Formats: sequence, structure tokens, C-alpha cells
Amino acid sequence: QVQLVESGGGLVQAGGSLRLSCAASESISGLSKMGWYRQVPGKQRDPVASITNGGRTDYRDSVKGRFTISRDNAENKVYLQMSSLRLEDTAVYYCYVDKSFRRYWGQGTQVTVSS
Repeated sequence: QVQLVESGGGLVQAGGSLRLSCAASESISGLSKMGWYRQVPGKQRDPVASITNGGRTDYRDSVKGRFTISRDNAENKVYLQMSSLRLEDTAVYYCYVDKSFRRYWGQGTQVTVSS
């Protein structure tokens, strides 16, 4: 079972930047896909960005050009660099990893964007 721990969330003004980190409890080099979702109260959890082991990335339309996902297999971490943050980016951000046909989740980190 993979354990994931997110960090880097916080309060930031609109237009600012944050970098989220997700640390895995085991090597991620053999894991096919990792990524981030986000969720606001009362709504479903939505995909934000993903990255394959080969480095192929995918983003939801509203964050393209503002967010960048990356992974460091040596450090067993995946990152989400968020820039030009908007009020609507406020959410709890969850890291995930796919392994052996299962999806594992972190506990989430709160990102709050203020005006």
C-alpha cells in the first residue's frame, strides 16, 4: 500500500504562486501515473493534472498555462507548481498514484486564494 503525504498548501493572494509537493512512501519510478485532484465543499473531486512515468502530462483546461506538474523519481515526489492563482482555484488538493490497478490518495492540502 502506497502512502502519500501532501504539503505546500496555504493562503495566497490572487495572482500569486504556490508549489505543492506529494511524497510517496515507496519508489515511484515504476508507477505509471501520478497526479492531482481538487475538491471544494459540496462538489465532486475534479482532476487537475497528471503525469505518466514517461513524462507525459495532462491538465484540465482551466489550469493550462498556469500550473505545471512534475515528478522526481529519485526523491519519490510529485509536484504541482501553481502560478497566476485565481479565487476559483481555492480547494483541497489531493495527490494520487495508480499502482496495480488501484488508486491511492493523500490526505489533501488546503489552498486558499484571497482577493
